[in-house]
Amino acid sequence: MTSEQPRPAAGAVGPPTSSYRLQLQPAFTLHDARRAVPYLAALGVSHLHLSPLLEAAPGSTHGYDTVDHGRISEQLGGEPALRELAAEAHRHQLRLIADVVPNHMAVPVPEQLNQPLWEVLRDGPDSRFAHWFDIDWTAQPGPVDAPERGRLLLPLLGDRLGAELGQFTVEGETLRYFEHAFPLRPGTAGLPIAELLSRQWYRPAWWRVADGELNYRRFFTVNQLIAVRVEVPEVFEATHRTLLRLHADGVLDGFRIDHPDGLADPRGYLRRLAEATGGAYTVVEKILTGPELLPADWPCAGTTGYDSLRRIDGVLTDHAGAERLMHAYRLDCGTPADPAEEGRRGRAELTAPDGELAAEVARLVRLVEGICSAEPALSDHPAPAVRAVLAELLTAYPVYRPYVVPGEPAPAEAVADVAAALARVPAELGATAELVRGLALGQLGRSPAKDEFCARLGQTASAVAAKGVEDTAFYRFNALLSLNEVGGFPSRPGLRPAEFHDWCGYLAEHWPHTMTALSTHDTKRSADARARLTVLAELPERWAAECAAWTTAAGPCPDRPTAWLLWQTLIAAWPVEPDRLVGILLKSVREAKRATSWTTPDEHYERRLVEYARAALANPGLCPRIDGFVQSIAPYARSNSLAAALLHLTMPGVPDVFQGGEEPLYTLVDPDNRAPVDLGSLAVRLTDSPADRPGDLAREKLHLTATALRLRRSGEAGPYRPLTATGPAATHLLAFARGERTVSVVTRLPYGLDHAGGWRDTALGLPVGSWTDQLTGHRIEGGEVSVGELLEDHPVALLVRESQS
Repeated sequence: MTSEQPRPAAGAVGPPTSSYRLQLQPAFTLHDARRAVPYLAALGVSHLHLSPLLEAAPGSTHGYDTVDHGRISEQLGGEPALRELAAEAHRHQLRLIADVVPNHMAVPVPEQLNQPLWEVLRDGPDSRFAHWFDIDWTAQPGPVDAPERGRLLLPLLGDRLGAELGQFTVEGETLRYFEHAFPLRPGTAGLPIAELLSRQWYRPAWWRVADGELNYRRFFTVNQLIAVRVEVPEVFEATHRTLLRLHADGVLDGFRIDHPDGLADPRGYLRRLAEATGGAYTVVEKILTGPELLPADWPCAGTTGYDSLRRIDGVLTDHAGAERLMHAYRLDCGTPADPAEEGRRGRAELTAPDGELAAEVARLVRLVEGICSAEPALSDHPAPAVRAVLAELLTAYPVYRPYVVPGEPAPAEAVADVAAALARVPAELGATAELVRGLALGQLGRSPAKDEFCARLGQTASAVAAKGVEDTAFYRFNALLSLNEVGGFPSRPGLRPAEFHDWCGYLAEHWPHTMTALSTHDTKRSADARARLTVLAELPERWAAECAAWTTAAGPCPDRPTAWLLWQTLIAAWPVEPDRLVGILLKSVREAKRATSWTTPDEHYERRLVEYARAALANPGLCPRIDGFVQSIAPYARSNSLAAALLHLTMPGVPDVFQGGEEPLYTLVDPDNRAPVDLGSLAVRLTDSPADRPGDLAREKLHLTATALRLRRSGEAGPYRPLTATGPAATHLLAFARGERTVSVVTRLPYGLDHAGGWRDTALGLPVGSWTDQLTGHRIEGGEVSVGELLEDHPVALLVRESQS
């Protein structure tokens, strides 16, 4: 084996015991990752989890905007740097997991950076790459000499075309518009600009027409990310060739699949990937809603962990207190009675005729019209009726999308979900609803158009759910921000310990190697930021009073929901620099789309908000009160942080540690959470003993993380078994065994525990034997153990039974 060609022995690489997510970017390249390998090996992880590796748009800080599937990003160091990283990782018995982006590519600036797209723009539907992209050529009239062929809408002009004609110039065979560059159809370079534009296979248009007229599928509502048709075998092979070659060479050992819900056939994609890799470790970024479970027939190891994140946070959240807090929020802000209503409203806005996803709904309507035209028995369903029914289906669908495979019986879950979503359709649209139901479930026979409808409905539904709930409703309902996380379910705050145990038992039986997560590059608030906010559910009346007092002290606020957002943001990330706070608030209110938005900003409102936030941070009477409150809840936030970390690191699954998360991390939504981390300093602190500074959360969490990861790597994570506590504070304890030798014990609802008198006579039944708490060094004998003694100085314990002689 050479450093250029790492090739582990066949069969040497099993599933991860844990992984560590690194956000690669120009400020943290593959070279930096290689230098971090000794530290990450010492920390105890088994795999490095790398953000996207392929060539992305210039300056990309995330890598999800691929421009070239044929090479590793030169901005990150290129393939030589990746191979050097793999070789260094292998020397330390680590392996690599790569993030794969199969759903879309960038529409970059300049456009020629995406060569397949460049050729499509030049050659139109006859391009050798035309089948790569999910384009509806029928939705736009083509060039004047071939109107029936269609063309691609490019919504990037700053104004209507007539006002922008003077900004176009021709250089050789290239059309330029400011920093944009477009290829010219052969033979058109010498024409006057207006005639030249009329003869291209693309139509430059005002950016505002995209929502209603766009004729290519995109990532959610991002016009700069055009969808790729990986369901076509040739496209799959071309877009995955480099990553598959690196896997075959032993450089990459596993894959994280971004946004599988955007794919026409997620299961089919995973089967093709499994076949191509021989069953490599693969997890999917599938967002599961409520009680939804990952389809059992997907050939993968599981999800990226948002489902477990929700359970971890849930079991540490006071259900009754959260409900009281939401009641106080409703009274103060006059919001809907249920955050689910905000979700429905957010979805409805997207699917409205003037909504951001109107073009996607229109494409579905055209498909239904074509199906009905081809079959007289299905005719006489007016387009407005079809549109109304589809909008209701997409608005009310209870999970992200159905998984209906043409030619197979629809899953029972999809049948029930479609029925539930159509339950509110008016009676006069009943026949059309029945038509749409049959098409959605694949029950009206097969044809290319019907098969396409099934796939496209799922793709559109997932975009509506993500944008309507995660990226709209979760920025509107600000009662308790720790609930508003990716995959969250704020309508049902809190989780009983028995439910958490049930979840862990389910994972252990069905998805033992699924990833679990606490923080990711997409979480709106890091785990430790949420740990602070979770305390608020235990003191709802006190927190509501503080909110009211701070709002009064700060002066007239732009609106009450935003005041709740502001104060919780300060608590979550305190102390906060003014510019950082302003950036987060502006993103939040624009995503909420109530008073302002990205596409229709209200400068007056935004100026008021910025002034209000900056004045609050400059208020000499207010800042000490905020700081005092944060200090007063610090012991309980510490307990929540350590409890969440220990649950994450010892429950069934593969814990994925987000960069820097081994110490307290108080980051907010991207780009705040994607900044490079000083791993060199963490390496130095890893050698420190937490006993040197008792109560130092940074050292405690780093020590806990390293201890738990090393235990996992040594093979100590055995079968899952809940343990039961008895006594007056039993509900504040959560404990479980992993096999015969390890036990995890955590405190839940610490504020309530403290104010109810502590553990008192609460006891935990430990298996017989001598145990050592790996976090404190304390030894204890099995049997009925006093929890007050076990957790005397620490809110959590990680017990290992001594070997029998």
